[in-house]
Amino acid sequence: MSGQVDYYELLEVERTADDARIKSSYRRLAMQYHPDKNGGCKDAEGKFKAISEAYDCLKDPQKRAAYDRFGHAAFQNGGGGGAGPGAGFEGFSDIFETIFGAGFGGGNQRQQARRGADLRYDLEISLEEAYHGKRTSVALDVSAQCEPCSGSGAKPGTSIHTCSQCGGRGQVRAQQGFFVVERTCPACHGAGQVIAEPCASCRGEGRVDRQKTLEVNIPAGVDEGTRIRLSGEGEAGARGAPAGDLYIFIHVKRHPVFQREGTTLFARAPISFTTAALGGSITVPGLDKVDHEIRIPAGIQSGKQLRQRGAGMPVLQGRGNGDMVVQIDVETPTRLSARQKELLEEFRETETGEECPQSTGFFSKLKTMWDEL
Repeated sequence: MSGQVDYYELLEVERTADDARIKSSYRRLAMQYHPDKNGGCKDAEGKFKAISEAYDCLKDPQKRAAYDRFGHAAFQNGGGGGAGPGAGFEGFSDIFETIFGAGFGGGNQRQQARRGADLRYDLEISLEEAYHGKRTSVALDVSAQCEPCSGSGAKPGTSIHTCSQCGGRGQVRAQQGFFVVERTCPACHGAGQVIAEPCASCRGEGRVDRQKTLEVNIPAGVDEGTRIRLSGEGEAGARGAPAGDLYIFIHVKRHPVFQREGTTLFARAPISFTTAALGGSITVPGLDKVDHEIRIPAGIQSGKQLRQRGAGMPVLQGRGNGDMVVQIDVETPTRLSARQKELLEEFRETETGEECPQSTGFFSKLKTMWDEL
């Protein structure tokens, strides 16, 4: 079945799907068809093996490229029969190595146990948490080392034997015309060792799916897209191979007051027109939990920016802070008492035009333009 059905169809993804989409679909299907969850059903076991074979191919960039170009023929030895995904492709690389020398495909040495896959976790935090930093817990489903067999894949109390077919080299030689080609050993699949009695818990894989919780330290000053690497906290490698890494990607929620650009914080502050005219001060609570007094010079206009040094975001893994920039918006009153209106009328009667030079200049320019026309 797995040799005929399209790998993308097996994993229920499009041919253009990225690695994350393919992995997510595989994990979902693997949990659905795992033999332990289906009471030993042969159909489920066959489906599980088929999707595992498809994922083993598509998660590897080289194998996927070969499959996209040649289909299942890319993994057939000499056009007849197959040793599973990777066998034929290993053969292709070995042909090039025989002609051009070692280094193209890994060649004459036993295949190294594959390192576990790296994982990504997206963590959303508030701007306040980005400012102060925090320590938090994350829970994720991951392939971890099998405890009963300590990751070896062998049943506890049993041993792992050197493959008799390849003598532990992981490669076997075959004559193809004028060439002597080394291919992945079909008996041990390149491992160089054979497990006589697989571990019942992990079925010889050396790893099992489980949920684990990790403590993550978020340093002060992190920004949108900051990546935190946790070494060895990714997928466990097969049969005791090293684990991959976990990458925490930080996403910062939108703040109701502040906008951020690097270490600079921006905020808009409405002030009354009397404060704008006469001057004064306003108080802006910062993310540093300090009330910052901003002095307003007399005659300030809307759009003017006032800078408060050192009240911005911390420098990530550095010293000091950026600045806080407050943009002034002069607010025109909409609800006036009778007395306030009376006072404003008195003020208007005393205006000479010099109080607002910008508006006076604007209308003077308009009048000159129309006179010229």
